[in-house]
Amino acid sequence: MPLYEHVFLARQDLAQAQVDALAENATKIIEDNGGKVAKTETWGLRSLAYRIAKNRKAHYVMLDVDAPPAALAELERQTNINEDVIRFMTIRVDEHEGGPSAMMRRDRDRGERGDRGDRGPRGDRDDRGPRTPRVQEEEQI
Repeated sequence: MPLYEHVFLARQDLAQAQVDALAENATKIIEDNGGKVAKTETWGLRSLAYRIAKNRKAHYVMLDVDAPPAALAELERQTNINEDVIRFMTIRVDEHEGGPSAMMRRDRDRGERGDRGDRGPRGDRDDRGPRTPRVQEEEQI
């Protein structure tokens, strides 16, 4: 059977339990139609690049799916109907990625070194400390 990755974005006002229920519902649809879900990853609540249906954030969920095309068609049909899902995308892949996905690895790496890491010296001044403001000389009359 063909291999797919299905990613959907759920509304920001949903609780995590509701997002998990959406993922379980997607898994049930795939299994009822003769496929199987190899892996489910919840990437959490993330900011969107632009507003989608008045949402600035969304819960991201990815499913690695091994199913016939008819099962994917039914999953996409059901996802389109669901008002809690604001976007989804399904792509066909040659093989599923082993271990955590790139999004999960990025989060793990970012957590170890902070959000931006060590930025180093600015380079436009020496490291003697903060600059002192110039004192204006008073004009004598």
